[in-house]
Order: sequence, then C-alpha cells, then structure tokens
Amino acid sequence: MAQKASEQLVDVLIDWHVKHVYGLPGDSIDTTVDALRKQQDQIGFVQVRHEEVASLAAAAEAKLTGKLGVCLSIGGPGAIHMLNGLYDAKMDHVPVLALLGQVDTQFLNEEYFQEVNTPQLFADVAVYNKLISATDNLAEIVDEAIRTAYEKHGVAVLTIPDNLPEQRVSDHYISSASPFQLTSPQIDDNRLNTAAKLIRDSKKPLALVGLGAKKAGSQVAAFLEQNHIPFISTLPAKGIIGDNHPNSLGNVGKLGTKPAYEAMQNTDLLLMFGTNYPYTAYLPKPGTAKSIQINTSASAIGKRYPADVGLVADIKDVIKQLNSSETTILHPDDGFLKSCQENVANWNSWMTGKRELDSKPVAPEALFNDINETASHNTIYSIDVGTATSWSARFLNVSPTQKFILSSYLGTMGCALPGAIAAKINYPDRPVISVNGDGAFAMVMQDFITAVKYKLPLINIVLNNSKLAFIEYEQQAAGQLNYQIDLQDMDYAKFADAAGGVGITAKTSEEFKNALNRAYRVQNMPVLINAYVSDDAPLPGKIVGQEAKGYMKFGSQYLKEEKKIPELPPLKDILRQFF
Repeated sequence: MAQKASEQLVDVLIDWHVKHVYGLPGDSIDTTVDALRKQQDQIGFVQVRHEEVASLAAAAEAKLTGKLGVCLSIGGPGAIHMLNGLYDAKMDHVPVLALLGQVDTQFLNEEYFQEVNTPQLFADVAVYNKLISATDNLAEIVDEAIRTAYEKHGVAVLTIPDNLPEQRVSDHYISSASPFQLTSPQIDDNRLNTAAKLIRDSKKPLALVGLGAKKAGSQVAAFLEQNHIPFISTLPAKGIIGDNHPNSLGNVGKLGTKPAYEAMQNTDLLLMFGTNYPYTAYLPKPGTAKSIQINTSASAIGKRYPADVGLVADIKDVIKQLNSSETTILHPDDGFLKSCQENVANWNSWMTGKRELDSKPVAPEALFNDINETASHNTIYSIDVGTATSWSARFLNVSPTQKFILSSYLGTMGCALPGAIAAKINYPDRPVISVNGDGAFAMVMQDFITAVKYKLPLINIVLNNSKLAFIEYEQQAAGQLNYQIDLQDMDYAKFADAAGGVGITAKTSEEFKNALNRAYRVQNMPVLINAYVSDDAPLPGKIVGQEAKGYMKFGSQYLKEEKKIPELPPLKDILRQFF
C-alpha cells in the first residue's frame, strides 16, 4: 500500500531509533508533524515555546546520549531561530538533524510569504544541507542526512516544501540504520612505539583529557594511575574521570586552577587525549614540551600545539596496545605527580575556606558546595554560560557516574534550561539540576512552562545578582569601565509559580540549603530557586600579565572618573592567584 512521503520519512527516523523531536508545528511543516502524530507511540514530539530552545535541546540530547538529536520548525522565522542551537551542535561536534519547512514548490523563488533561502542560510552550520525537490527520494535523503551527521559529527539540515511530503510513494524504502557502524582507524605501530618511548623518557608527563575520552574514562584513569601521570580536564570533559581523582589538577585556563596552570608550564611531555583545546596561551610554550596527541579526527592533531606523535585512533585501542606492548610500567617515577598533588592540596585548603563562606546574599562558592554535598551520585548537570560556568568549573565536583553538559565552544547563553529539559526527557529517573545566570535564564525563561507541561521535575537554580556579571569582569580585565551590565531585578520565583511550577527565593546560605532540600522532594513539576548571590569576582586560577594590566587600567580609569577606588576582590585572593 502506498504511503505518504512524510510517513516514510518518520519510518526512517524510527529505524534510526530517534525517540524525540523538539519543535513547534506550523503551516510549512505541518505535513511532517501530522506523520509524527500518527507515530506518537514511537516518537515523542516535544512542543517548545521557541525554536532556539528546540535546537539547543536537540544538541543537548546528542551530547548526553551520543545519539542523533532532532529538531523541527517552520521555514522562515522559525528556521532562523534554530541557528543558534545548531551552531552549538556544530561547534561541539554532535549529530543533529534539523527538519525545516518551506513554502510549497509552486511558490518557490517568488518572494512568497516567509520564503527564506534556508539552504544558503544554513550552509556554514551544516555538514549535510539539502532542499528537497522531489517526493520519491525523500526517505533516501533523510537516511543519508542522518548517516552523514553521525559520520561527520555535525548538523544535517533538510528544507522540505510542505506539499511534497503530502504526496504518496509506492516503493518501500529500507534504511541503512541497521548495518551502519562507525569504524575506528588502525593504529600505526611505529608511532605507538615512539609514543611509548616518549613516555618512558619523560620526567614530568602531564595529560590533558578532553571530551573525546568520554567512552574511555575508566581506561584513561587506570593508565594515568599506573604511570603516575597527573591530568587536567578540559571543561566539557569535566567528570569523565572525576574531579576528586587523586591525579586530578582540575581545569586549566581562565576558569581553571592555579596548580593546573603551573603544571602546564613545567611539563616536558603533554599527552592530549581527545581534545582540540583552543586556548593555546594556557598550553606549554612550543618547544618546551613534547606532545603525544590521540584523536579520531586527523584535523585536530597538531592544530593547537605541535605534535611529536599523532595517533588518529580510538583512545581505548591506543591504551590497550600501550599496555600490552610493555612488560613494565612506562613511567614508574611519581616525583612530578607528588609535587602536583602537594600543589593541589594547598589549593584545596584555600578553596575549602571559600566553600564555607556564609554571607548575605549567598556566596556562589558555598552555593555550589551545597549542591556537591546533596546531589545524587547520578545527577545530570546542565550549566549555562557566564559566572555559572566559572563557579561550576571550580566548585562543582563531578563524578563519572554523573553527567555534565554546557555550550562549550559556542558559549551561548541560555543553554542550561533546554539542556535540562532534554536531560529529564531522556533520563526520567535521574535527578537533573540546571544552573543559570539571571541574564542567561531570561533569554529562554518562557520554556520553563515546557517543563511544567511535560511534568518534568527539574531543579533550575538562577544565580541572581541583577547584572551580567561575567561581562562585568571581562570589561574590567580588558581595562574598560563597566557599561550596560546592570539588569532590572525580577522575582523569578513568582514567575515559576505563575507558570505552574514551584518557585522558591533564597537570600541567605541557610535559605538556599532549605530551598534545595525542598526542591529534591518535589515531584511531577519543575522547581526554580531564585538565589540572590553576592557579586564575587570569579578570578582566573592564575592571573596572567595581560589580565593584571587590564585590571590596573580599569582601576585607574575608575578612580579618575568616580573619584574613589573600585570595589575589588580581597587582596589575599588577588595575591594568591597572581603570584
């Protein structure tokens, strides 16, 4: 029996085990939406309030599950709204399929209502980008789009004039989902032997663990333990091994720790596990350390730091062969590890004092410590961009049994709530906590009601300091006076109540602890904790020369214009992180 092409399209999605489609219906995509309605027992349609949230949620689903995220919108304005989330997927290298509506074929190229040249508009974001022009090969193109998104770890975009999926097709299409399998490149034995020799000969080896090690966390951890190698996690890889691991030095960079920065400056061998870390200023100076780089993407080898050995291979396979090729431990000397651990112990003793701050408004450091002490071992964290990122990087301890997502390379504000929605939909039995700045949350707050509609018991924490706090410090570090960073305060708790959720306001540490304990007990609806936090500066783990010059310039300009010294972090904090 002949099917509508739209029904065949949905059959292909089902073959690829797609479980959710995020989006909004509308005239130029409604034929596809109707086909989804008919298969709603197999694919859930998650109706959002803004298409940007749909694409951000699809990207988050792909980050969390490793599976294809799918989003859908009308053409024109709806499609344009999706660009931000699709760029997040592109830059974090996760597979996402975007289905975009378009005016009927008879109106194409006539400047019709809401007609936008989406293939041109999405050309930069997509690894696969097609305008559907016929009915009989629609299923085949959808199949190819999904396959390409997986193969190239990116975004596939299909623009579909709405009259085409309505037409019937007689041929039954068999998708490529069942036989599809990604294969790992073969390891070059000579390069492997060279890598082993570099590890044996090194005095101060250091590992930088990236998101590419996600499926090899336990293997990497065992290898580093066996060979007495300290490691630094990139922020998107936070928790893959575990922040409390004895070999961990934390993160590196503006959001990182001082021990991590100093280890980078002292290492003689940098092992890069599955990372394309972009902040080259925080890597060793070229020529001071050799480097072994393992990545499934050949383009990442040597891109950020000169590679002495590049292995385009699966990390698990590399570690297995390194272990099997040696009868003794590659690096038995634990001297560098112990010195790094002493450095971390000093850092942690300082951080302990920060975690115990009891202030009004709430100290962000103490707030994150309360989350650490109460969160379940299988909690999923969705973190927004801004000071929420800074404080979580340093004060949120993530374990391998938990999950941690953010917009790592695009750094788009407003990513936490969509990520939390996707997390709870995909992992309904796991606790989900999102942490949002007030500026970031305001960009997507309308979709709190999406969590209400689907009865998702999320905990959304809004760090409310009535300003764009991270931009405040960016301006100061650049030597600029602060401008247009203050935000009008809003009662986010009342908003949550009005939306049908639970809103709680916390202005002290004790109130936040009580709010968090109450939130854990709420079922079948989201909770929003409007936490008024102090405007503390999330200073870099190590203040480098350019930042110090910027702060000095800011201070002198402020004194000149305001006739007073600006409020600064405690002098002991500045001295500890500068010297």
